[in-house]
Amino acid sequence: MRVIRGRAATIEADRDLSRQLLSFAADGDPAVRVWTPHRQVAFGRRDRRLEGYDRACERARERAFPPVERDVGGRAVAYDGETTLAFARAEPVADFRRGTDERYERATNAIVDALRSLEDDLEPVRGEPSDSFCPGTHSLSHTREGDGEEPERKVVGIAQRVRQDAAVTAGIVLVARREELTATLEDVYGALEVPFDPESVGTVAGGGGPSDPSVVRSALEDALVGERADVTIEPVSETYGNSDANERR
Repeated sequence: MRVIRGRAATIEADRDLSRQLLSFAADGDPAVRVWTPHRQVAFGRRDRRLEGYDRACERARERAFPPVERDVGGRAVAYDGETTLAFARAEPVADFRRGTDERYERATNAIVDALRSLEDDLEPVRGEPSDSFCPGTHSLSHTREGDGEEPERKVVGIAQRVRQDAAVTAGIVLVARREELTATLEDVYGALEVPFDPESVGTVAGGGGPSDPSVVRSALEDALVGERADVTIEPVSETYGNSDANERR
């Protein structure tokens, strides 16, 4: 298994590197990557069809979040460039019509195990609150402070891309800086005229976990790799214009 560490110098170079994970897997070489993407708002295909899309892109730019269009997932997500993590695990598939649920389950279990390992009181729950960012059926949340009866805050979103010879299960983990991310998402979703509740946004730190993304990144990587002996660590090479982000374990 390849474990790719680091971030390329530009958004597009970084995206190209992530796309290569599918090619590695198709050649029989599964791969894992956990990193901090560049600061951006990544819009989904459904967003691009809305009348407010151009306005939403402008709102993102006004907050210094460059807008991009992503390949995997649904609605818009925001990365602050420093504390928001992305993860991806690519693996070969023998039959693209089978295994989707199992891949989701393995990835979800791995992320739950990683978050639990960070703090005794950090207990992620499956599901998400109403009107959350990038709503989907595979999400992890934590309960808000209080009596435990309030709605949950979403911390992790998981998506999957499958082609005939390989699949990648990928997602986002919000570690810290809830206020900035929430304000940006509120502007973007407002422009798109898509329901969004600012109180639905959570972070690992807000759930009692660490605010250091490097600590969270290491835990996620270990959990996604699992108990494998055939691991090759590959820092992002000079070919991609390494920005030296996330190179340290």
